[in-house]
Amino acid sequence: MMLKRRITVLLIAGLVIAGVVAVYYMPQWQQTQAASKGGRRGGPPATDPVPVLVTAARATDVPVYLDGVGTAKALNTVTVRSQVDGKIINISFTEGQDVPKGFVLAKIDPTTYQAQYDQAQAKKAQDEAQLANARLDLDRYTRLAVTNAVNKQQLDTQRATVSQLEAQIKLDQAAIDNARAILGYTDVVAPIAGRTGIRLVDEGNLVRGADAAGIVILTQLRPISVFFSLPQQNLPDLTKGMAESQLPVEALTPDGKSALDTGKVVVIDNQVDQTTGTVKVKGEFPNANLQLWPGQFVNVRVLIDTLRNVVVVPTAAIQRGPNGAFVYVLKDDNTVTVRRVTLTQQDDVRAVVGTGLQAGERVITTGFARLTEGTPVTVSSAEDAGQVAPEVRPRPDGTRGTRAGEKGKRNPSAGAPPVRTP
Repeated sequence: MMLKRRITVLLIAGLVIAGVVAVYYMPQWQQTQAASKGGRRGGPPATDPVPVLVTAARATDVPVYLDGVGTAKALNTVTVRSQVDGKIINISFTEGQDVPKGFVLAKIDPTTYQAQYDQAQAKKAQDEAQLANARLDLDRYTRLAVTNAVNKQQLDTQRATVSQLEAQIKLDQAAIDNARAILGYTDVVAPIAGRTGIRLVDEGNLVRGADAAGIVILTQLRPISVFFSLPQQNLPDLTKGMAESQLPVEALTPDGKSALDTGKVVVIDNQVDQTTGTVKVKGEFPNANLQLWPGQFVNVRVLIDTLRNVVVVPTAAIQRGPNGAFVYVLKDDNTVTVRRVTLTQQDDVRAVVGTGLQAGERVITTGFARLTEGTPVTVSSAEDAGQVAPEVRPRPDGTRGTRAGEKGKRNPSAGAPPVRTP
């Protein structure tokens, strides 16, 4: 019992001594750990400069776009049907073939219609023979009437017979023309140049002129139309742009980063859809590479204007507070200052600054949590860190307008998603 009691007393004494040592050395150990882990968890001590990325504000031209979602539609679509009844004896196209106007797509058995044409020609030949004989008789009666060998009534009757046969010849010629036209309908030709679709009837089938399905659907893909709608608030800009010149329009890839094709605005609908508050616009695209297909949904943007020589910064540099938008501007002594700005346009990539910033001034794009007025910083370039894409200027042939930084309502962009008003 005495041994156990001694062991217990020793354990309690050891624990008391360990507690005293821990209380004495714990603050120093915590400070050491904080100093060693501060750069990894909470950054450098507050007295050290804050590492940030900066980029310079640029003066550039920013295109102004109106964005919409449209549907591609063939410029012309024709359901090719037979105009006569009969059996198809030949189909001369392959599905998906590009055919010129007048190309013979199918052949219908012409036997019956050829016979009708031959009958019409024979009837005309018969009537022409009768007319020739009647004219000879008229000539004889005319000479005899001079000597009163025949009465005047008989001469008048013969003259009427000749006129009647002449009219019959014209009727026969009309019948021949009609029979020839019907015979020509046995060749089913392409009324437009375009691409054939899936064949709707096979060779050997009997077709009728009243059939609604037709033989094949022919679509014109070059050029192609795209119909899209824009808010009625954009109507003044659209009509003004159409009055000045043709409005360029781009069909974009699904990610919106590049253009499938570039065309022009052909027409603006003559009324606003009151149920949606939008106006329908039709664009026409060359579609040389067949990037657009009838029925395809496509994102489009119309180039309305170009903001000339405006100050542009990355959207990441724009901060907002109770007094509006502001940026942190880097001074020459590697400290920051808060600068209020007004924005003309903004999107996910860039912002157009109307006032408060000059081209060439450097703005902070990261590390805002520890920044205040006068905070010292260590600087890295946003371009070197891959935070800012190189400046892409609009194509010389795709710009419009001469505005320079005024406040607007439209959406600018240049090689980037459309800029939207903040």
